[in-house]
Amino acid sequence: MIYTTLDYEVRDAVAWITFDRPERFNAMNPAMTRELCDIANRCSSDRRVRAAVLTGSGEQAFCAGGDVSAFAERLDDVEILVKEMTTYLHAAVSRFARMRAPLIAAVNGVAAGAGLSAVACCDLALAAQSATFTSAYTRIGLTPDGSSTHFLSRLVGPRRAMELYLTNRVLTAPEALDWGLVNRVVPTDQLAAETATLAAQLAEGPTAAFGGVKALLQSAASESLETQMELESQAIAAAGAGADGQEGIRAFIEKRPARFTGT
Repeated sequence: MIYTTLDYEVRDAVAWITFDRPERFNAMNPAMTRELCDIANRCSSDRRVRAAVLTGSGEQAFCAGGDVSAFAERLDDVEILVKEMTTYLHAAVSRFARMRAPLIAAVNGVAAGAGLSAVACCDLALAAQSATFTSAYTRIGLTPDGSSTHFLSRLVGPRRAMELYLTNRVLTAPEALDWGLVNRVVPTDQLAAETATLAAQLAEGPTAAFGGVKALLQSAASESLETQMELESQAIAAAGAGADGQEGIRAFIEKRPARFTGT
């Protein structure tokens, strides 16, 4: 498929997904949400993909959220437009959350609205020193989407999430690190290299086990202690029976680095 708003490439077992509307601060329009859904389907189904990166093109923005000009052009049926866009966006988030490969956000600039949601739904996040983060929804009389209310409150806590939504406070990259929204802040000119290093490290790891970790953390907030422990039992047993689990056990006993294949 040819994409007009996103760039997608798989290199050395790493999928690179780039919001590519720099002239609009990489804001999401209807085409971008459809294309992101298609990429999420492909990325989550491609067994070659053992890690993925989500980033923005240009130097100013990761993703500025929804393209408000697209909403303004269709005010008469904006309800239908938003339902269409969120259908694709939410399907994409769901696929990314449940795929085996870890997804890294490389936040190169402004992450606002659905861009903030995109950061929150990723498994790991690196931020350039120059990056900023804001909700921005209520500034224009809207409510959050893109999984924001699910993931953001888990990361920063309900009180801080409420502050972001109600006041539209802008967080600097160091503040986002302090709040738990990102894992690491790096010099802006080193973001690409640091992200590539992390992605390569993950791509050499036990992909099936990574998928199991993601699934367990997804269920942890809603399941009882006993149910969650049973899910842990099932997951670790399946991992141990898998090729990577058995390789990891042998490598430990033989005192050598494990050579994982993602199976």
